[in-house]
Amino acid sequence: MSQIPAEPPQDTSMPDEISMRDAKPDNAFRVIGKSSYLWFEPRSPVLVVSFDNLATLDDPYPRMPWIARQVADLGFSILGVQSRRKDWFRGTDADHLIQTLSDQGFFQTFETVVFIGASMGAFAALNYAPLVSGARVLALSPQSTMNKRIAPFETRFPWAVKNSDWTEPAFIDAADAIPDIPSVTIVFDPFDATDKQHAMRMRGPHVQLAPVPNSTHEAVRTVMKAGAFDAMLLEFIEKGKLGSDFWNAMRQRKTVRKWARAFVSNLSQSHHPTMALRVYDHLIERDRYHFAMQARRELLEAHPELRNL
Repeated sequence: MSQIPAEPPQDTSMPDEISMRDAKPDNAFRVIGKSSYLWFEPRSPVLVVSFDNLATLDDPYPRMPWIARQVADLGFSILGVQSRRKDWFRGTDADHLIQTLSDQGFFQTFETVVFIGASMGAFAALNYAPLVSGARVLALSPQSTMNKRIAPFETRFPWAVKNSDWTEPAFIDAADAIPDIPSVTIVFDPFDATDKQHAMRMRGPHVQLAPVPNSTHEAVRTVMKAGAFDAMLLEFIEKGKLGSDFWNAMRQRKTVRKWARAFVSNLSQSHHPTMALRVYDHLIERDRYHFAMQARRELLEAHPELRNL
């Protein structure tokens, strides 16, 4: 199963490594924890706290925080919370590092603090946001937990889950953190049954569910390829939820190959063969997608009466 896109390599000066007690919001720094890292770059009163996902860990440390380039282009401060392991931050000291910064008053200097992550990183963002008073969360395709007793429907990422600790109760279930976060938006694909079940576990009066059909578990990749990531982040920072700016930008998803492939796959499982044929013909005429051609052939074999349409 493919993962969330990692940050592309960039030429950049690396912040100095310091101790936790010297971590201040007016200077860039890196902190090396026992099993996790912090990477901070100040730019504005808006702080984006991003978390690693499985794909980012494919690049050796030191590496830029996830979405560092996008956040820099928008002019916001960034605190990257980075892990050494593909374990949903279950075996890291990330909670201790964030709590220490909070106790030192680090986050109080910012007007807005947004925690953001995708998949594994979204799980961490949701769990750790309550450590920072007032922090909002933008979670893309989050798991609520990988504990089999709590979420028996979750069967993905078997190797990573097997090698993670899902018995320690602290921070084991993101659904438990939801009441302590003032504003949460969850972006997910409602056609991905597992992601939908996770999202349903985290509903609440202050939780916005933002379904993006046909985006798969990699909703963030679809958002990025549609050119809607900046609009999404800007609108969430401004309003604490997603609205017309994001959805208008997401109209470009129809030009994204990944989205189109998922659309064809989901449509082929529907009970609307005539509509499916029209969609396949449109995609073939516009983009010459081979997967649409294959789906069309299979549809006509199953429904030969459509050949005369």
